[in-house]
Amino acid sequence: MNPFSFEARTLTRRAFLGRAALGGAALMSAPAWAHGIDFPFPGGFGEREMTTSFPQKGSMILQRTRPPLLETPWETFDRGVFTTNDQFYVRWHWAGIPDNVDVNTFRLKVHGNVDHEMSLALPDLIRTLPRVELAAVNQCSGNSRGFFSPRVPGAQWANGAMGNAMWAGFRLKDLLDSAGVKAGSTQVRFSGLEEPVIEGGPHFKKSLTIDHARDGEVMVAYAMNGEALPFLNGFPLRLIVPGWYATYWMKMLADIEVLNVPDDNFWTKKAYLIPDTPRANIIPGETGVKMVPINRMVPRSFVTNLSSGASIKASAPNEVRGIAFGGDCGVAKVDMSVDGGANWQATELGPDEGKYGFRRWSAKIAPPNAGSRVSVAVRCTNTNGDAQPDIPNWNPSGFMRNVIETVDLVAA
Repeated sequence: MNPFSFEARTLTRRAFLGRAALGGAALMSAPAWAHGIDFPFPGGFGEREMTTSFPQKGSMILQRTRPPLLETPWETFDRGVFTTNDQFYVRWHWAGIPDNVDVNTFRLKVHGNVDHEMSLALPDLIRTLPRVELAAVNQCSGNSRGFFSPRVPGAQWANGAMGNAMWAGFRLKDLLDSAGVKAGSTQVRFSGLEEPVIEGGPHFKKSLTIDHARDGEVMVAYAMNGEALPFLNGFPLRLIVPGWYATYWMKMLADIEVLNVPDDNFWTKKAYLIPDTPRANIIPGETGVKMVPINRMVPRSFVTNLSSGASIKASAPNEVRGIAFGGDCGVAKVDMSVDGGANWQATELGPDEGKYGFRRWSAKIAPPNAGSRVSVAVRCTNTNGDAQPDIPNWNPSGFMRNVIETVDLVAA
């Protein structure tokens, strides 16, 4: 079977259940890229190759091949609030990813501190559990890490390690209720089909508190944007944790374990930790700081139709537009400044597709003279009253950047 030949198809229950297998990710094949793209990261080292070699994916910014790390090209975000599946970013922890998943033999296991342990086939899950949909942003904890100064190790993402989709599946609460959660349960731990590639490497696992797991919003998705999950985005099942960073959104979800003791696995105790400080911010080199697991996302906003260095018309209105999201809640407002933050004006918000998703904003600017330079800054305030800061945070993992973004334009 050609590993790059499986087709994308609209997801219906009949089509999904009638599909015997989804084949071949062929991640070990040499990628083929056509051109590069450069990001002005602090200290240089901003060049990235573009690739079209990954299954079910269009042109993507190549971060890494093993495991695959693919970044969404920035122009994609100007096409709408929902990020297309073929350019939705990809991030895995281990290179041990199956090259196929047989939907006839796949089982989701639910076990641990429950009344009834279950091993459920995809048809059972899709036919018996009520279907729900939710728009939500999936964002890597290290999105925008490449802009941290001083530089930090890890994937040097620009701003494209994020995406918004309409997820379809079932509530995790409904599944757990079917198993019967016993008294004394404290956490729910999740793992997928991803395997370590080194002996003794820790299997990737993440957990949520029992109350969070059963809040009615956390869901298990089998579709995004009306189609089956792309293979590299977690086919056949993916955990959706709205408002939280993507490390919790387990891909190829295969195992759900209800715990009655704290989860002390590596990925909870030692990985994905942030300083327990406002905005997870510390001074470079600072030690002795209490660390806690990363959790809720913070508000962000971006200009999508113009990039720094672009020319706009003098003495005429120019549209500036972009996207915003509130993090762990909705967008209350997006303001724009053209004078370095001395004054802010409200932008017009587009339709609200859901409090956890992207929201379009737009505004007009009219620079008076040709040759004048305009710095456009945008700031999102969420419905909890939290606004983006004007000073970037710093931590050694490069997590949770949400400083006010600015694009520098020239009137012509």
